[in-house]
Amino acid sequence: MSIYLIFFLVLSYLVSIKCLYYRHRRTLVKSLKRVMNVLPGREADGADITALIVTAHPDDECMFFAPTIIRLVELNASVHLLCLSEGNYYNQGAQRKQELLKSCAVLGIPASRVTVVDHKKLPDDPKAEWSVSLVSSVIVRHIRAHSVNMVLTFDGRGVSGHANHTAVHKAVSHLASTGQVPNDCCLLSLVTVGLLRKYIAFLELPLSWLLSSCLCCIIGSQGYRQAKAAMLCHRTQLLWFRYLYITFSRYMFVNTFQMIPQGPKNLKIY
Repeated sequence: MSIYLIFFLVLSYLVSIKCLYYRHRRTLVKSLKRVMNVLPGREADGADITALIVTAHPDDECMFFAPTIIRLVELNASVHLLCLSEGNYYNQGAQRKQELLKSCAVLGIPASRVTVVDHKKLPDDPKAEWSVSLVSSVIVRHIRAHSVNMVLTFDGRGVSGHANHTAVHKAVSHLASTGQVPNDCCLLSLVTVGLLRKYIAFLELPLSWLLSSCLCCIIGSQGYRQAKAAMLCHRTQLLWFRYLYITFSRYMFVNTFQMIPQGPKNLKIY
């Protein structure tokens, strides 16, 4: 009897995941309108969105942001990627840049919308202290140059805790608090989850759906294959534990975001 009960519970859980996925497909545009503060009576779709994904290293885009990129591209949003280093920690920067371009092509971001920063003060190094003012200036120039109205990046814990990830969040938060972001631009940070939630793959979806977030992006089996193909473009990074990550990380299936609060516009800092 207990075996049948376990089977029924597992089957019910899997069916609930499937239902959540289809419900998410219907409600994502509404969630995006709410995040971007679009008036209820106004028609809006993905084509109104110019999104900027801000990362620290090549492979961040598919390891952590693939579900978001895939869903935005499906909605015909204009998706740009700003990567703040070439990932040259092991002197493989040139190769990793090419891998990044291939990965972005798989995810649906053309090379013309990919910018990779190579600056001596922004090294790929977990011990390096990136300048908040330098990083924020690079980001805000990119926002203005491409008329970006949605920025998505790491939160204060940076998913993996990498110092370069958290530096990007500090820079975007600085822009938010000092009012340097255009009025129509919203800022979102990727929620870092605990170790158990991080490595139970798609089984984590109901929890992500139920817990409060400003935006939730979910992909199904086809989207997962696309995210996996993008990750496999990063040949220099495919050590044995990367394959475990590809298989078990919830970030390959779902992204949840919180809003980064913005301060008064045009605030002068002395």
